[in-house]
Amino acid sequence: MQQKKALVILSPGFAENEADSTCLPAQQQFINALNEQFPSVKLVILAFQYPFSNKNYQWNGAWVIPFNGKNKGKLYRFLLWIRVWNELNRLKKQYQLIGLFSFWFGECALIGKWFSKRNQFKHFTWVLGQDAGPGNKYVKWLRPLPDELVAMSDFLSKAFEKNYGIRPAYMIPNGIDPRIFSEQVPERDIDILGVGSLIPLKRYDLFIDIIKELKKQIPFIKAVLCGEGSERMRLALMIAEAGLQESVLLMGEQSHSAVLQVMQRSKVLLHPSSYEGFSGACLEALYAGAHVISFCNPKDAWVRHWHIVDDKDNMIQQALEILLTPDIEHKPVLAYTMNHTAKSIMELFDHIETAIS
Repeated sequence: MQQKKALVILSPGFAENEADSTCLPAQQQFINALNEQFPSVKLVILAFQYPFSNKNYQWNGAWVIPFNGKNKGKLYRFLLWIRVWNELNRLKKQYQLIGLFSFWFGECALIGKWFSKRNQFKHFTWVLGQDAGPGNKYVKWLRPLPDELVAMSDFLSKAFEKNYGIRPAYMIPNGIDPRIFSEQVPERDIDILGVGSLIPLKRYDLFIDIIKELKKQIPFIKAVLCGEGSERMRLALMIAEAGLQESVLLMGEQSHSAVLQVMQRSKVLLHPSSYEGFSGACLEALYAGAHVISFCNPKDAWVRHWHIVDDKDNMIQQALEILLTPDIEHKPVLAYTMNHTAKSIMELFDHIETAIS
């Protein structure tokens, strides 16, 4: 009996069940796209650190094997790697593996590369964000070849080359699934939206400062910030000190579907992050009809309704221009679909004949 083909995906974490929409939503959409486009290939996800469980489970047709690492270090992490290695050996016997695909150049790439090299499997790592930044010890240890690396954006390709002297051979961007958006577009009653983790890297203190400045010219401005994180209390204090309680709403962490609905109500997505791979929130906001303003430019090519600025003052001016322009266009902009992303990844594994158009 011929073994079923399988692709093994190595990830730091994954959704703990099908209702968990907030854990790596872009990666969830990617897995769904692979399942839909390539039904003949079994997807097996090895989740190193999260969920905090050792029980295997099905997720929308994919098989998830969690290792409950909990980000423990030293000896515990080494033992985790041994457990993952043993699982890979078991999967090698059970399936006809077409290859291994790692999310981020970290410990997943480490195990993926070593195992693939020993067993002569194809292995690629999707460089997704801060793994392209300076100080990544795994890059220094492994010194990957360019054709082992897939950057999610032109920005990450350049960052990886700048920091490590290695230019990823492939650039396959993030994408979205247009079908998850509501066809009934509500009134755009939110002027400015922010979506993301409330951590220093995302710089939502600038978000609050910008709303404070915009309020001087738009007295009844309405802003919403969706997300949770270590900066929440500091941001709440900033809002209170600036007297913006009636202007800025901290919504906390929301389900993915709820965030999409808020995006469809928004005129502008403000993305003040100092570093970004290829923000799924920005891509989704564009398709929701919002204009996006950011500092980081993920793509060399121009994207309609995505405005790149170089400082806070220009971000303020760009937001004012959009908000004060009567009848400005809010048509959906579809930059990339996740189906296209999934097909491009599978082409790396020479698996294109079973794709569904």
